[in-house]
Amino acid sequence: MKLYTRTGDGGSTGLYGADRVSKAHARVEAYGTVDELNSVIGLARAHHTHGQPPTGPQPGGTLDADLEYLQNALFDLGADLATRQDSPYAKNLSRIDAQDTAFLEAMIDRYQEDAPPFTGFVHPGGTPAAASLQIARAVARRAEREVIRLAQEEAINPHVQVYLNRVSDLLFVMARAANQAAGLSEQAWTVKKRR
Repeated sequence: MKLYTRTGDGGSTGLYGADRVSKAHARVEAYGTVDELNSVIGLARAHHTHGQPPTGPQPGGTLDADLEYLQNALFDLGADLATRQDSPYAKNLSRIDAQDTAFLEAMIDRYQEDAPPFTGFVHPGGTPAAASLQIARAVARRAEREVIRLAQEEAINPHVQVYLNRVSDLLFVMARAANQAAGLSEQAWTVKKRR
């Protein structure tokens, strides 16, 4: 089987269920940004190769295992976005739901135990893994905005937007915990003094 199909050469792509839309459609923008987010998380995992990772929740209990879980979940979320609510193929999907969000909230709570107390905005950076997680956080915020834009045009699973909101929170606290585990202190935002 060849990787290229030529079916998208005219600027359209297929949703799950044989429905075709423009590659510039809000739905494609939304799941495309989720794909970008997943790739940046992969970069963070590649950077996270040395040292003791912070303890995290199940399934794996390590930063790498938790990021692997998140990457798999984002594939599920992308499939959710790529399938219209009324598609006959929707019955084959496991849609994102409130339990998925609750699981992320439990992860956030556990990572907060390994992060320094939150006192305000901090500069993205630190270890390469933490810096990559901060980039992923910003991409997650953009994905959330794309999903909100899509929801203004078409019916979507309402849990997707909430889930992405928690993903960005999780990535933020993971980055802070990773820096803490590496012994790096954060640089706080210094508000410019008025002249």
